[in-house]
Amino acid sequence: MKKLSLLVASAFVLFAFKPIDTATWTVDRMHSRMGFIINHLGVNDILGSFDTYDCKISTSKADFSDATIEMTADVNSINTGAEKRDSHLKSPDFFDATQFGTITFKSKSVKKVDDKTITVKGDLTMHGVTKEVELKLVHKETVNPMSKKDLAGIAITGTIKRSDFGIGAKFPAPMLSDEVMLDAHGEFGKN
Repeated sequence: MKKLSLLVASAFVLFAFKPIDTATWTVDRMHSRMGFIINHLGVNDILGSFDTYDCKISTSKADFSDATIEMTADVNSINTGAEKRDSHLKSPDFFDATQFGTITFKSKSVKKVDDKTITVKGDLTMHGVTKEVELKLVHKETVNPMSKKDLAGIAITGTIKRSDFGIGAKFPAPMLSDEVMLDAHGEFGKN
């Protein structure tokens, strides 16, 4: 009887401390975009993106409510659809891509808002400055009808101030809005 009790207790302990499976979701860059929106002269919104970027999300929950997120973007891949403007954005007047060639975001905490939305707080580093920012992540999980593999559609948005990062200090807000909307949409495959 004592051996049976010990065996049951051991099985319970092993079951109770079973490691949680964490899935890593990687971005499918062919079906994704990491971009931003800034207002010019109070008249028009200019859309831009980074052609070279990466994003990984790790989570053990289907609703992403325990997600950790890491994003990087190559400043030299900035693309606003105007080569002259892109070159200017890479210059010391704005991003100074020679000195600060990478933008990174690393999440520190997440909070579930509803079944599809979480608030993500983390450190955004660009232009040599790191600031904590809050972003909104909206997801819809589905299955690829062709391959039958798990997919997640993810939108990550938020607003930052370029002045917080020392970007474009020569250009006042009436010329270029201080607020910049981060706007990333992607398809993620589960590894």
